[in-house]
Amino acid sequence: MDVVSLHVDGKPQNRNLFGEEEFRMMKKGSYFLNLSRGFVVNHEALAENLRSGKLSGAAIDVFPEEPGSGELFSNSLQNLPNVILTPHVGGSTEEAQQSIGQFVSAQMHRYLQSGNTRLCANLPHCQLESTPQTHRLAHIHRNIPGMLLAINRVFADRGINVERQVYETKGAVGYAILDINHEWDDGLIRALEKIPDTIRFRVL
Repeated sequence: MDVVSLHVDGKPQNRNLFGEEEFRMMKKGSYFLNLSRGFVVNHEALAENLRSGKLSGAAIDVFPEEPGSGELFSNSLQNLPNVILTPHVGGSTEEAQQSIGQFVSAQMHRYLQSGNTRLCANLPHCQLESTPQTHRLAHIHRNIPGMLLAINRVFADRGINVERQVYETKGAVGYAILDINHEWDDGLIRALEKIPDTIRFRVL
């Protein structure tokens, strides 16, 4: 066979399921993959077969002893040129956690600064590029007919022009981002907040 790929569960009887004898039965030049549990394979035997050329390569993402957070990783397969070692849960690596933290904080910053909810899990996905000389407002409300009309009526009654707006709904929630050509005042804020079925209103 050209490739052997293991996909077994973590039952105790599967410990050391694949070792020297099983590698000896494999075709010379074949490849080995273990994506199940680290303890089902004898890594020392695998390393020896890789070094000898019996196996052309291997890809492993589980290990007999998984390193804890911040612990030094050590394995007999390290530094072999014909081996790919990857984490079983990619999101749990230190590098991935750092990237996730940076990504989430950047998303939060964009929401607070511009109202952008792209990739948000709970709100409709709205994104509106900033325009000079305008003032931005964001209105979250229940998704019922007439909400966008009610919001725009508040501006129309005060002679305020909406330069640009974006509106989306998701389930029971509606979300509008609006750029207006007039600086807001307390009366405008109160009027927008008092629209029935308003959940949250923000000046950005």
